[in-house]
Amino acid sequence: MTRLNDMLKIEQNDLDIVNRLFTDPDNQQVNALSALIERFGGAAAINEKARQARDPENLMQRLKALNSTYVADLEWLTNQRDQKAFVSMEDYCKTVLGETGGSTSVDFSNAVTLEISAMQFFPWLMAEAKQAIDKKELMPGRFIRVRNMAEQAQDNGDILATALAMQIMGATYVESLDTRGTDGSNIHLAGGPATLSGFFGGIGQPNHYPLKWAEEYLTYFTTYGIQQVLNVNPGTILLGYVMHRLGVDIEFKISVFVGNDNPWFILWTLMTAKLFARQDGSTPLAGFNLSNSVNNDTIREAHAIRKKLGLEKQVRFEHHITETYKSIVLQPYNRRAELVAIAKEVPNISAKHEGGEPEIEATKDHPSDIFDYFIPKKDILANNLMAPLLDNYLEKHRSVNLTAEALIRAGIGVAAAKNLH
Repeated sequence: MTRLNDMLKIEQNDLDIVNRLFTDPDNQQVNALSALIERFGGAAAINEKARQARDPENLMQRLKALNSTYVADLEWLTNQRDQKAFVSMEDYCKTVLGETGGSTSVDFSNAVTLEISAMQFFPWLMAEAKQAIDKKELMPGRFIRVRNMAEQAQDNGDILATALAMQIMGATYVESLDTRGTDGSNIHLAGGPATLSGFFGGIGQPNHYPLKWAEEYLTYFTTYGIQQVLNVNPGTILLGYVMHRLGVDIEFKISVFVGNDNPWFILWTLMTAKLFARQDGSTPLAGFNLSNSVNNDTIREAHAIRKKLGLEKQVRFEHHITETYKSIVLQPYNRRAELVAIAKEVPNISAKHEGGEPEIEATKDHPSDIFDYFIPKKDILANNLMAPLLDNYLEKHRSVNLTAEALIRAGIGVAAAKNLH
């Protein structure tokens, strides 16, 4: 068996050929990307602009210059944090385990990150925070956004307020760039169900779109300090690795739609991350969504691969515990029990909540729907959908806390918004 395995060794000559391809002065793809980076001032200047753009004082000043109503919300959030209005992790654990339980009864060494998707509008975050205080609930440690970037940038400072709120709370978050298949680039989506089978060819980033994606990223990175974005296409995933090697401090997570659904696919994903890591070992791949079809054995195998490649601490497995009730999976879909089982042995997992509890969703006049993410705000308001969409979001928040309770009862720690709890 060992001799057979030895046959899989990549020869140095083959690695040299790939290196020559990437370093070839005539490589059109690399040259175009390098020119784009230089157009933005070069990697060092880009990173500094991003650092300044996400500076909390600068974000607040920009919001005040807009006369944004969100300034008061952010001041309130800061005061609530400073006054320790949110439930402490110690008290939360006691609520779940009883007065003799407490956080010392729980192992936080491999805490599961509490994740929610999608936090589309800044006021939803405020509603969630107020409920968390009132009901002594945990706020997620990770937020995913899928709202149109251009729209949120023009909406009362929504994009700025979210960037500042995440730093106030001590949470990570991901934005979804507009340069993706839903922007018209994928002709298989344009015709609805009549052409949808063509979508099996992949998320649309055809022709020149990877470079357009990179330009959009650099625009939002330098303007708003947005560092971590969703990545949906093998081409832009590779491009993200190359940008990082060229000095741009990009971060991304890979979407569930890419389809990491078996150990071989996961090996491909993690192997590429390792091959294109910087000399210090860092990778822009912050995490990736496992397919909704994976089972715990696949996660175990994936973890073994991740650990052997030295990416255990850098790359998070983002696992859907609940999904939107409509348009993505067969219901009922709830992976909470499986999560509790696997989290005892596999570290660096996030529990992603994209829907509420299936039995509750079934009773809603407007259950959560993945396609709701792509409705323009003007249409949401025109159709009186904002209230039901907020209700959907708060049901996801409820599911986050049900997962937190289940993990803590099993003696497994959770990672919530670290500055609040």
